[in-house]
Amino acid sequence: MKRNTTTRRAFLAKSIWASGGVILASQLVACEKLDNLIGNGDANDEIPRFLHGVGSFDPTAEAVMIWTRFTPTTEEVNKIIDIKWQVATDRSFTNIVTEGSSACSIENDFTVVEDVTGLSSNNTYYYRFLEENLKTTSVVGETITLPKAGEHLTSLKLAVCSCSNYPAGLFNVYDAIAKSDADIVIHLGDYIYEYGEGEYGTNENTEALKRVHDPKNEILSLEDYRLRYRQYRTDESLQLAHQKKPFIVVWDDHEITNDTYTTGAENHSEDEGSFELRKQFAVRVHGEYLPIRTNDRNIIYRSFQFGNLANLVMLDTRVIGRDKQLSFGDYFTADGNFDFGGFSSAMMDPNRSILGSEQLAWAGSQITGSNAEWQVIGQQVLMAKMFVPAELLIGIGAVSSGNATPEVFQQLLNTISELSAIKARVLNNDRSLTPRDLSRINTVVPYNLDAWDGYPVEREKLFALLNGKKTIVLAGDTHNAWNSNLTDVNGDKVGEEFACSSVTSPGFEGLFGTDPETVAGIEQAFSLLIDDLKYFDASRRGYVMAEFTSGSAVAEYRFVDNISSSVYNTTIGKTITADI
Repeated sequence: MKRNTTTRRAFLAKSIWASGGVILASQLVACEKLDNLIGNGDANDEIPRFLHGVGSFDPTAEAVMIWTRFTPTTEEVNKIIDIKWQVATDRSFTNIVTEGSSACSIENDFTVVEDVTGLSSNNTYYYRFLEENLKTTSVVGETITLPKAGEHLTSLKLAVCSCSNYPAGLFNVYDAIAKSDADIVIHLGDYIYEYGEGEYGTNENTEALKRVHDPKNEILSLEDYRLRYRQYRTDESLQLAHQKKPFIVVWDDHEITNDTYTTGAENHSEDEGSFELRKQFAVRVHGEYLPIRTNDRNIIYRSFQFGNLANLVMLDTRVIGRDKQLSFGDYFTADGNFDFGGFSSAMMDPNRSILGSEQLAWAGSQITGSNAEWQVIGQQVLMAKMFVPAELLIGIGAVSSGNATPEVFQQLLNTISELSAIKARVLNNDRSLTPRDLSRINTVVPYNLDAWDGYPVEREKLFALLNGKKTIVLAGDTHNAWNSNLTDVNGDKVGEEFACSSVTSPGFEGLFGTDPETVAGIEQAFSLLIDDLKYFDASRRGYVMAEFTSGSAVAEYRFVDNISSSVYNTTIGKTITADI
């Protein structure tokens, strides 16, 4: 997105102490309990008072939200601390356009969120925070304002990412995003994970990289959630991404707990207390660390206008209106057969919702009332149809059970090979195929009931609102990279979906292994067997750089070659121009 600026440059990665202009070389730590970091309150202790960096969020044509956290000493934890903020048009702050102060305390975990208004549109700004009594200053952040509605815009670049599991590896993807030419980062959720030490994401590198989750227990309390965000925000690569790019975020399930829906979650049991209270804690802390411009902390759906080029509609498909996910296990009969009739009836229940009626109506008003060239829908889970042969899904379930033998794994690979061969014969109009052959590939079920495939009626309602619009849907959640056509119940194309891989969370390689031939075979088989799927990467960590111009929407699927070393390379796995 072209703005009134000449260049982008790297920022300082460490706190600057304004009293002497000294760059502290203090190492950021993974575990940030207050008693691990605090001193006696003496400024000479050189405590990193802005340990968690800075960030900016939800830019508009005239405003942007800026963020930091002040790290208090034991003597300060019960005090109210005034933090000064400044916004300027230059890095040296010779032209400060606005400034003020904000109070922080234990009530908001000493986070500072300021919605800076009265800015000029389509511009670059620099911001910083100061604690004047201690003569200490944060790093300098860079942010932007958007063009005005209807203003001509030639290009927009969005870095789309999700799923950053701290124990799984280094956040090299965030570092790559920070150093990219993206205008804005679209984070589609799973910014943190709720699990405890040794649970999901833990691997052979976790302890060596000093990335054990803090606290070590699964997070449940208000302080648990706050401590987990503090840990994540000490990561230097994540800090750099926030420092250099404004973020637009939505939560997914792990900001609360796995497979969340409105009234519960898969990873919450009665012995863990009230789910509603846990959700309140999670939502409160999310707002403290990832501010969103809405009047209600429980509502994250909102829209952004990028001149005449794009209307970005951010949805909440996770919490506000989601009914409990269906489960295949509930439809197996006593004799072991699957009740397809009962399952289909439940799937097509017109009252099942993933958005809720209020959000759906709001989305309709935002989409139908927009004259922008592109409608861009940012949300958490896959919207494209991912119907796979039932036989294949059963095989995947057997392998992912955690108790699969080599024979079970080989049987799955055989099934994939056989189904792929049948589908290839269908596409070649082979008339020798038997009814049994055809049944094997035509008896299909949704790959993921936690995605839009589990809510097909409401998907059709959304598709009807998008009819006639040039639409791109952004998705995360799966830890794999996908590009798919979006087709309605009549087979008509509605748009395309650009779905990003993860920052660190394991994808299909966690299930099938990393053997290149095996991974390539699975990718090819899925692309062949799933009708609307055009591209699939099953094993690499990365993000999508989505560029919108007046004539095209292009996705670059960018990947880092490792998450176990801070030395890495970024490659482009695929460049796709949407056929719209």
